[in-house]
Amino acid sequence: MAERTATTHRAGHIAIVGRPSVGKSTLVNSLVGEKISITSKKPQTTRYRITGILSEPERQFAFVDTPGFQTRNRGALNDRLNRTVRDSLGGVDVVVWVVDARHLTSADRAVAALLPSGIPVIVAVNKIDQLKDKAVLLPMLSEIALLRDFAAIVPISAERGMQLTDLKDEITKLLPLSPLLYPESDVTDRNERFLAAELIREKIFRLLGEEVPYATTVAIESFEERGDLRRIHATVYVDKANQRAILVGAAGARMKAIASQARVEMERVFGGPVYLEVWVKVKRGWANDETQLTRFGY
Repeated sequence: MAERTATTHRAGHIAIVGRPSVGKSTLVNSLVGEKISITSKKPQTTRYRITGILSEPERQFAFVDTPGFQTRNRGALNDRLNRTVRDSLGGVDVVVWVVDARHLTSADRAVAALLPSGIPVIVAVNKIDQLKDKAVLLPMLSEIALLRDFAAIVPISAERGMQLTDLKDEITKLLPLSPLLYPESDVTDRNERFLAAELIREKIFRLLGEEVPYATTVAIESFEERGDLRRIHATVYVDKANQRAILVGAAGARMKAIASQARVEMERVFGGPVYLEVWVKVKRGWANDETQLTRFGY
């Protein structure tokens, strides 16, 4: 294999930003080819900065997934999530601003106004596969182009993998000449302990209604590896006692289903058997408690 030197190889960090529910995490997972970020149909599923790494001949991408920028709901947690987005824009080489091909909203425009002026921005117009009338795409692209001077505008479908090669090629043009930033075999900067907590949280978002998932957070109390077996003990914290009752379900059935689905997903991601035990506890006001937010890694 040819040596990957700064004169032959490009590498850099690419921030993936946008309002909630435009498909940022799905895009990162599709680009990397691995489950790096959790996804659900509910907005604001992503709460942490996560880097997905893709190494190809002569180029390495470090895609920085970020929470959806919250322009309406406030509170200590959402303030921290917005801070994560702003901080993620510092030190990156390229920004990919993801918008939904079906509509450009005021929330999209609010995100666009926050994009830094000194970093090239590519627009990924996502979910083109969901357009019933493809003729509406061209006017939208023209509308986007009027907002600022973008490096490129690329229509894509993250879920279907459509035109992702085009997106990567546009990004590559903007990456600096650089040797590998991460080992070639790495796909993320996060460890399995972090991914385990996120996979539990994903199943909560997918299996519960609108309110309870946003009142939950997950802490891994212990993570042990014994040969191929991983023994994981986790606690799900909720804000109120009635939320705990909903999460646990009758005779514990709902929590059992969440834990079972999370365990199966962990075994697929980690490549080995998993013993998973999950408790549910009430921690009132955790989402507005700066000490608790720091404890939970926000």
